[in-house]
Amino acid sequence: MHPALSVIFFTVTSGAGYGLFAITCLYNSISQSHPLGDEGVLLSCAIALGLITFGLISSTFHLANPKNAWRAFSRVRTSWLAREGLLAILFYPIAALYMVTIWKGIGGYNWLAVISMLSALWAITTIFSTGMIYACLKTIRQWHNALTPINYILLGAMLGGLIFLFIVSMYEPVITGLVVTSTYLIIIAAIAKIVYFFWIGTPAGPTINTATSFTRSMVRLLDVGHTAGTFLTEEFGYQVARARLIALRWLVLLFAFAIPALVLWVGVGLMPISVVFAIAVISGFIGVMIERWLFFAEARHVVNLYHGTQQC
Repeated sequence: MHPALSVIFFTVTSGAGYGLFAITCLYNSISQSHPLGDEGVLLSCAIALGLITFGLISSTFHLANPKNAWRAFSRVRTSWLAREGLLAILFYPIAALYMVTIWKGIGGYNWLAVISMLSALWAITTIFSTGMIYACLKTIRQWHNALTPINYILLGAMLGGLIFLFIVSMYEPVITGLVVTSTYLIIIAAIAKIVYFFWIGTPAGPTINTATSFTRSMVRLLDVGHTAGTFLTEEFGYQVARARLIALRWLVLLFAFAIPALVLWVGVGLMPISVVFAIAVISGFIGVMIERWLFFAEARHVVNLYHGTQQC
């Protein structure tokens, strides 16, 4: 698949925003004392909503007619795209209610715990629905699996956790437990991504033989579907050299996981704490941006069989 930069930016920034909002809320749902305090919680929520909003706006840039984006909400019963759009829109009033609760001190702790948990679950569900937009496509083997939404959730939570650490460092010395939790998120996300890389590399996809039901010998096309490039060949037939894909996978593991984890544990004490977490956040974003580019570039649509590809 041809990687669209607008969609890459959308999925990464919105995922980080929802992850940050969920982590911020979860502390209110499990403890009466928040490491950020009310002012820091409101700042964290504002940053999260900014990331989400910028991401949602950028998602319309790849549309031929952005004015028709509203039609994405018309198939909620059957389309994960419509569900994701509806969840994203309804998230704003829920987030506003949570922020007003923090700002005005409305209700007691039980009410705060309930609205916090609702906000966190809503944010995670929205990330899940974004991943399911791709996981539901049976025509693309690399996406049609449970690892797709799992990776979306884990990478969003990982980036959100790194941003949360940076915000905490602006208010007080960082709690060791927060660093440990963020490191666990990095490790779990890295394991899930490595498993995904291995899984999509197994030769288990459809072939010309399976498409035609001729299994006794190798089938090959005598002529491809078109003699010139088309929209299908340009968008669905995007090809990248195998060596380049492998190199980019190593860059994902380096920038998204290795550098942030190393900086969190080695950088503390060598440089100001806010600088340490800023490096971790920047490195994480670079790594996940590369990961999301690979997510699209490595996808193979079955329509490629019609154009001469032996296996998808």
